[in-house]
Amino acid sequence: MIEDERQSMEEIYQRHAQAVYRYLYSLTHDADVAEELTQETFYQAVLHPERFNGSCKIRTWLCAIAKNQLAVYRRKHPQVQDWETADSPGNATQSAESEVLNQLARVDLLKKLHDCPEPFREIMYLRIFGGCSFREIGDVMGKTENWARVNYYRGKEKLGKELEKDER
Repeated sequence: MIEDERQSMEEIYQRHAQAVYRYLYSLTHDADVAEELTQETFYQAVLHPERFNGSCKIRTWLCAIAKNQLAVYRRKHPQVQDWETADSPGNATQSAESEVLNQLARVDLLKKLHDCPEPFREIMYLRIFGGCSFREIGDVMGKTENWARVNYYRGKEKLGKELEKDER
């Protein structure tokens, strides 16, 4: 239970909201939707704090709620574009040359990541964009920490081979 952790929901929000938002943004590429789903995630956590049983970290529990909220959102909004193929805006303060080079490399990486089969794609998103540990990834996906670690490295190897192939 959250009360056993001696943390108020406000403290939990302050500590974990950014990680939940980054995770959702990495899946949606839409700041407004990610923000809305982050708020809904914490709303659900406030409504049902008894569902946190202490078997995982609070952040892991929140990411699992976020994943469920995203699934609900996608069912309610099937007309929304495929977020995983949407481009995200570049950094306008960079020089034009470095921005182009960074965007090309980033877009290539994101395209390759998008083409990765599940579960590699979601594991990579959770690790790279969500900043989750392998234990947290395993908890979110209902698997073990070792499973998450092995599949992350397999996905990373696959991604590396694809990028090397394109460089030739």
